[in-house]
Formats: sequence, structure tokens, C-alpha cells
Amino acid sequence: MHVFTSLRHHSRPLAVALLTSSLVLGSLLTAPTAAAATNAVRVNQVGYLPDGPKRATVVTTSTQSLTWQLRNASGTVVSSGSTTPRGADAPSGQSVEVADFSSYQGTGSGYVLTVDGSNSDPFDIRANLYDGLRSDAMAFFYHQRSGIAIDASLAGSAYAHPAGHLGVAPNKGDTSVPCQSGVCDYTQDVRGGWYDAGDHGKYVVNGGISAWLVVNSFERAKRAGKDAALGDSTLRVPERGNGTPDVLDEARWELDFLMRMQVPVGKPYAGMAFHKIHDANWTAIPTRPEQDAQQRELHRPSTAATLNLAASAAQCARVFRPYDAAYADRCLAAARRAWTAAQANPAMYAPDSDSTGGGAYGDARVTDEFYWAAAELYATTGESAYRDAVTSSSWHTSADAFTSYGFGWADTAALGRLTLATVPNGLPASDLARIRTSVTSAADGHLSRMAAQGYAVPVPADGYFWGSNGEVAGNAIVMAVAGELTGNGRYRAGALEAMDYLLGRNAIGQSYVTGYGEKDSRNQHHRFWAHQSDASLPNPPAGSLAGGPNDDLQDPVAQEKLAGCAPAACYVDDIGSYSTNEVAVNWNAPLAWLAAYAAERTSTGGEQPAAACAVTYKVENAWSDGFTATVTVKNSGQSAVDGWQLTWSYPGSQRVTSAWNATVTQSGTAVVARNVDWNRAIAPGATASFGVQGSLSGTNPSPAAFALNASPCD
Repeated sequence: MHVFTSLRHHSRPLAVALLTSSLVLGSLLTAPTAAAATNAVRVNQVGYLPDGPKRATVVTTSTQSLTWQLRNASGTVVSSGSTTPRGADAPSGQSVEVADFSSYQGTGSGYVLTVDGSNSDPFDIRANLYDGLRSDAMAFFYHQRSGIAIDASLAGSAYAHPAGHLGVAPNKGDTSVPCQSGVCDYTQDVRGGWYDAGDHGKYVVNGGISAWLVVNSFERAKRAGKDAALGDSTLRVPERGNGTPDVLDEARWELDFLMRMQVPVGKPYAGMAFHKIHDANWTAIPTRPEQDAQQRELHRPSTAATLNLAASAAQCARVFRPYDAAYADRCLAAARRAWTAAQANPAMYAPDSDSTGGGAYGDARVTDEFYWAAAELYATTGESAYRDAVTSSSWHTSADAFTSYGFGWADTAALGRLTLATVPNGLPASDLARIRTSVTSAADGHLSRMAAQGYAVPVPADGYFWGSNGEVAGNAIVMAVAGELTGNGRYRAGALEAMDYLLGRNAIGQSYVTGYGEKDSRNQHHRFWAHQSDASLPNPPAGSLAGGPNDDLQDPVAQEKLAGCAPAACYVDDIGSYSTNEVAVNWNAPLAWLAAYAAERTSTGGEQPAAACAVTYKVENAWSDGFTATVTVKNSGQSAVDGWQLTWSYPGSQRVTSAWNATVTQSGTAVVARNVDWNRAIAPGATASFGVQGSLSGTNPSPAAFALNASPCD
């Protein structure tokens, strides 16, 4: 549903569209699940990087330092020390102390931190800690694709389903969608794109910032020389093997939709973008996309949507050009048309009242969107008209471009600043220095807020609103960019500690990311990932981020279960709590950005570590046009592998036709093999084997190089 309207003014929603009678909570949902019991010692339940910060928060009534002990999987104490009392922590309503074991840089799995007789959840310390989350957080967008069948070989059988909203009965869209009454007298093909959140709506303002973040994650990684992990054939997308980085392929699915939302030439308001498209009324839970029988409607164009299109399409033109110049030209043409149309219609605002069947996304201040779009167009083209639009904007020198409450779909000036600070452009040196200082000053503010709290969260005490987890991840991005600009390691440490919060070091000891941590969110509000309401349906896939604590309690389940909660504890993992537990593309986008950043090996910790895997590829049988082979992968590292993906490329014409003991897909010469449930874990020194059968013409040379979870193998 995803209905909050603004991150502005302490980020409180301006309007909330409640579910209609099509979703009757009393009869639809199972009883809300009580919060799971949590340990007094709160850690990142996934773990820590060897060279990163390692801190835990301890809930205690003690006012004196306590002894902490770090034990490895065999129970041996490998490090110890004393906690630092912090006293009352206002956002959590708890009295806490902090244990800092950053000096320990050993690696392994199954570590437990013990303080005053209480044990933490077990966790790992390893360099490849975030490799899986990098892939899974980005795979969220493939799962959310509209207008394409979701393939079991890429998403898993539980998540596969036919294409939704292609005008195939019972769907009534999205290939020929009419406007709401009085908006237009024609229909528009607006297929594709990402479903915004837990419903089937698609919104340009939320899609624009989300696509921008996905593309920006690659642009930043490329600047750092770390883009290989997001390159071609690295992610679970159907376009893998096409010569374009997979992360850009995923973004293109949304960018194509955004450009389809542009009003055609010859029509009133040509060049503007329709604000959104969704069902005429709210759909019930559960409803799979291809089963949605409601009429779809286009909602009137808005200046904010048009500028989102201009900004994201201009960025597309810059980043896609090395891989697809024709597509880059198409993006730039759409961006220019959108900019011109927005200048001609600078005050077409989306109303807060338009909230039937979908979120309103009202926004009556668009000067920040003008600044963001101008910055992207200038960074891409270098043209003076866009430079003048940048320098004449009040946002160019405003101290409010970055706030403690983060950026978001309604507050986009910070995105323009981040682009101008990092993408080479022709602004004067003094101007660039001021812009970059604004980034580091904002990051310093986030670090100060973290230092003043027991859980080191980069948001203020009154910053727990609808989608607060997206705010946390977004502020971590600002810290990461500050680290890029300065080389100062404290900013990387801050970004990583923000990840600790999302993965369990928080007021309720909850990992907000499905599939990650001992106590992970798994009942997020969603029409299809609705296991809590229908046992035949799946929980959300791994890598899905819950919206997070929201002390406004804007749904019936939250109001019933969370009355009187401290701000940082206002969360319940229940499918009915859409105000605390929905998923959304604009929350997973900063998570994916942050996971890709955290997964990079740093120079201080060594670049890519020595291969921790060895692979044997043995041809068992061969004939004139085919073969069978056994592939054995050995974990030669010190930590257990929990979930694996083995990649290689065939040097000849080989094509895999079937496989056993693994799920194997091939695109071009590139092959990806993924574990099945029973061989997911490979202990140190252990092996996993699987077989393939294939066809060929000519010779049958064996692959020369393999990578396990993106790390090269011997």
C-alpha cells in the first residue's frame, strides 16, 4: 500500500489512505503474532566484517561497566573487555551499555557475545559477509517486476508466477490504460516497471528515486573500481549475458516504464509524466498480480513526476552510454522533453486527496525536484542552460538540502548534491568544494547522532516514521559518499553500523531483512508474499526490507499491538501492519546500494582475499553432440558457506540442458549454478557436488575459471 506522503517536516505523513472494505482485517488475517523474545545482548545477527566496527548494545539496569566475552563456535573465549554504560536511551526507552570488540579481527562462524550472563544471537565474522545480501537485496526488484513472468529458475519455484497486468484476463491493464475521468481521452501503454510496494500500484515519483539509487549504486561502484560484482552475469535477472551490467538491466525495466508514462507528442501536456497508475480500488490480500481483475487508471500528470523522469532518464543517459548508446540517446531525449514540459508547467501538484486504490504521493513543493533534475542533466550534458538552472536554484546553497531525516521521494535536493559532488562537471572549484563539504557535514551530523544513542542509529529520536528503515539506509549512503570524498574511515564505519541496526542491533533485537538473522522479519505486508494469510503462499523472499518502526501507529494491528511503544520499538512483524511492515522499492533500493558497498573488500582489509574455494570439473561421459559432467566445489576457507552460487563460462559451444543437485541456468556462455535446499551449507573443508548434462557442436573444452559467491576459486 505504501501510502505515507512526505519525509518533510520531521518526516511525518501528511495523509494516510486506509484500506477499504476490500481488505477486511478482522476476517482476513490470522491473529497478530506476539513479538519474539529477544536477547539482552543485541548484535548484527548476520555478523561483522573483520576490518569493520564490531559493537553490541546490552539492555541492562546496571550503571557500572560489565565484562563481555567473545566466544567462538567451540565456546573458547577469544576476546574480552568491559562495556561502556550509556544509561537511558530515549528512542528505545531502555537503559543500555555498549560492548566494543572491534579490535578482534579473527574470522569464523558461530560467535556469541556474552555479557553479565546473557548471550547474543550467534553471528559470523568474515570478509564475504554481505555478498549474499548484495545479490538478494537487488533480486527484490526482479520479484517486483510487472508485465513479465517471474521465472522459477531465477526466483525459486515458490515465487514464480505468470506475467501480471498485461491485459490478459482477468487483468484489465497495463497495455491500454485509460485515464481517470477528466484527465485524458485516450489510453496509454504503461506495461512493465516495478510494483511499488505490497500492492500493485506503480508510481513515478517513487519509481524515479528507486531507479536512480539502483543506477547510482553501479555508478559509485564503477568510480571505486568495484563494479565487477554488479556486472554482467552477476545477478538473477533474465537479461544476464547480454553485455550490459545486470544492475543496469534491472534498472532499465523500471526506466522503460517511466518513459512510457510520458504524455505523447500532440496530446495536452505533452512531455509531462502521469503521476501514477494503479487499481481503481484497493485489492485484497492475497491477490497475485495476474489475478487482479480491477480496472487500472492513469492519474493526472504532475510536475514532480515529470522531474523524476527527467532526473532518472538523464542519469540513464550518462551511465548506460558505454553499454548501449542508442538507449542512452533515448533516455536523454526523454529527459530533455520532460525538463521542458516541467518548465512550462511548474506547479501541477499531485493532491493528497487522490488516495483511493493507491497512495497519493502528494507533493506541493517541487523546487527540490527541479534542482535534482537540473543537476543530472548538467552532469550528463555539461550544457550551460542546465548549469544555470543548478546555480540559480535556492537549493544550490541551502543548508537544508541534507537533513537529519534523510532524503526521499518528496525530498530530492540531496540527490542533486550527491551527483554534483561525485560526477565530474564544470562548476568552479570553490563551488565544488562547498558542495562536497555539505556532504561531509551531513555525514558528520549522522555520526554525531549515532554517537549520542545506545543503538547508534543515524536518525533523530523523532525520526521513527513510516519507512524509517529506508531513512536509516539513505543516511548511511550519505556517510558512505562522504568516505569516498575524504578517504576517512569513520564514515565507512558509520555506514556499516547503520547496517548493524537493520540486521538486529536495535531496540527489539529484530533483523528487518527477510532471510538474514536469527529473528528476521518474514510477514511483511504484501499481496502475494502472504504466507501469514494463506499458507499456500510464500513469505517474502530473502533480502526484503520491512518499513520499520513508526510511532504514528497508522494501521489497526499496530494500534492494537503497539500502544505505548517507545519510538524505536513501534514495529510488529504482521502482514496487517502496513504502516510498520510493508515493503517498498524505495526502501530496498538504498538497502541494495548499502549492501553492495558493504560487500566490497577494502584496501585496509586487503583486496579480494585469496580464493576460499576450489572447483573440480570432470567430464563423465561425452558423445558427438553432448556430454555429462560432475562439478565439485570445496570450501577451502575458514567459515561455513551458507547458500552458494557458482559461476563459470564455457569456452566452447556447450549448452546445459539439465542438471541435478543444483539449479543451473545459462545465458550465452555464462552459467550459474545455485544450491538446492539440502546442500545449501558447505562447512570448511567440505564439498558439494552436482551434475550437468549438455549439448555441443565441435570440441568440449572444460571451463578454466570458477567463482563462488562472486569470489574466484582455485
